[in-house]
Amino acid sequence: MPALTSGAVPTNNAVVAIDAEVHGTDRATGTMLGSEVTRRCGPDGLPDGTIDIRLIGTAGQSLGAFLPRGIDITLTGDANDYVGKGLSGGTVVVRPHPEAPAGGDGQVIAGNTIGYGATSGTLYLRGTVGERFAVRNSGALLVCEGTGDHALEYMTGGRVIVLGRTGRNVAAGMSGGLAFLLDAAPALVNPDMVELSGPDDDDTNWLETTLYDYATRTESPLARSLLKDWPTAAARFTRILPQDYARVLWVRRRAEIDGLTDAETDALIMEKSHG
Repeated sequence: MPALTSGAVPTNNAVVAIDAEVHGTDRATGTMLGSEVTRRCGPDGLPDGTIDIRLIGTAGQSLGAFLPRGIDITLTGDANDYVGKGLSGGTVVVRPHPEAPAGGDGQVIAGNTIGYGATSGTLYLRGTVGERFAVRNSGALLVCEGTGDHALEYMTGGRVIVLGRTGRNVAAGMSGGLAFLLDAAPALVNPDMVELSGPDDDDTNWLETTLYDYATRTESPLARSLLKDWPTAAARFTRILPQDYARVLWVRRRAEIDGLTDAETDALIMEKSHG
């Protein structure tokens, strides 16, 4: 495939579109380009969608690793491990090829440790993924249609939607962020640091908006069927909320009602977090 490096960075406000094939030997596709964008534009990157990369095939390890804002990668095919590792504001979409022999619900679309250490950005995967999905996610939005074991492990922020089965030990060490599981199996969720509940009205509105975007970008039949039956489908979701994060949200709501300053709110959060 062509090198996605400095030559793909626009020098003005133009939008750059790149179409290419990708193979299993192509590792960290988009990462050198992302590095160049960060070097030239700083940590804020480019405006969303400035560089639109459309790939077909099977991506090797670490597709879109550390991808900054302004770069969108859409892969029609599948990918190996570490898709979106360290995602830093960019967008990665992986959807199956319409002619794939294993097409349909439940298709494996990517490997293990997807979205590891992501800090911001969006990662949509139309299919199931392997183990350790969204581990150490601290700020990105991740959506997939099923996971292996240890999903959401050590999450500290961001939001995750899983539209399918999970493996065991979900949310172990999860201290921040929110996750929503469709038809969750509570016995598979590690209860040490999180609480389970149904989505509230704000959650339901956010889920609907996010699933609409996900369905638009991935053409997911599953997401479309859920939206068609909304809000009935919303009741099928379980919210995973870390206990510490729940206390922080409660304090912030109380502080807003009481008219506290930011400094007073931070001090109250620290007080509550220590007992």
